[in-house]
Amino acid sequence: MKSGSNLERVLAAGEFAVTAELGPPMDCNGDVVLEKARLLKSCADAYNITDNQTAVVRMSSIASAVLIMQEGLEPVMQMTCRDRNRIAIQADILGAAALGIRNCLCIAGDHQSFSAAGRLKGHPGAKNVYDVDSIQLVAILKGLRDDGLQQGGDPIECRPPLFVGAAWTPMGDPLEFRPIRLGKKVAAGADFIQTQGVYDIDLFRMQMAKIVKMGLHERTAVLAGIIVPKSGAMLKYMDSSVAGVTVPAALIERMNRAKDEAGDDKTQARINQEEEGVRITVELIEQVREIEGVRGVHLQAIEWEKRVPEIVERAGLLPRPVVSEEAGSS
Repeated sequence: MKSGSNLERVLAAGEFAVTAELGPPMDCNGDVVLEKARLLKSCADAYNITDNQTAVVRMSSIASAVLIMQEGLEPVMQMTCRDRNRIAIQADILGAAALGIRNCLCIAGDHQSFSAAGRLKGHPGAKNVYDVDSIQLVAILKGLRDDGLQQGGDPIECRPPLFVGAAWTPMGDPLEFRPIRLGKKVAAGADFIQTQGVYDIDLFRMQMAKIVKMGLHERTAVLAGIIVPKSGAMLKYMDSSVAGVTVPAALIERMNRAKDEAGDDKTQARINQEEEGVRITVELIEQVREIEGVRGVHLQAIEWEKRVPEIVERAGLLPRPVVSEEAGSS
């Protein structure tokens, strides 16, 4: 399969891939997207554009993807099942392909009740759609690309050349079901996988061993997700409140020690924790890189994109490889 995707070429060449996440604004200010694109430029092989993450209204993933393409970045458009039925999904996919987007990550999407978290009012009363689930969505994209057929069976002449991705939550409950669910996504046609945030390396290694035994690592490229932590409070929240994220107590204690070292100086406490968070992220990258079956990392620095280039450099992953179309297809 040849999509024209740089991410696909990097993985096909056997390189350790890097993707990074970019969150669009809650308004129509395209300059915000362009500024984030400039901060992230050249530190990853492709850049995820979130699709109304946490069910909060934001600039569309497609529009934001086109904006970052103007800065020379390759987008990974995200498509959720929450907000669209199969007609709207396929229309957006075809439109995105026509605009030059070559990667799409298929995800279910957070429930709309999540949108009212924190200070935001959100839209907890909005109707969700979920006409299809994320596994079916992968199959729809594969059908459009490989078979030239819409989900309903109607043929299309110009097929979307997409590198199709899916998400995986390896540490979600029940643990024993997670490899099986990943297998369903791979069978549906997922070319690459980006995981939920990994902090518990031992547990992640155990789950990866299962999918290696199943041979799934030979049929798809797994990119380990790493959410860059800013504070001990953030780690504690993710451990207790974010589905599928398990944070070892030692990491939370480590971040809190960095805070305590600053005494009563709140500014220094913040700086200490942020620096410790960067160090932890670099260490996590180094550790997942040694796990069999892991083909790359997906960095999620929530509204902290400016630290990503430093993290990638300190992890020894710069400069990013340049793989020609001829080399990537060999």
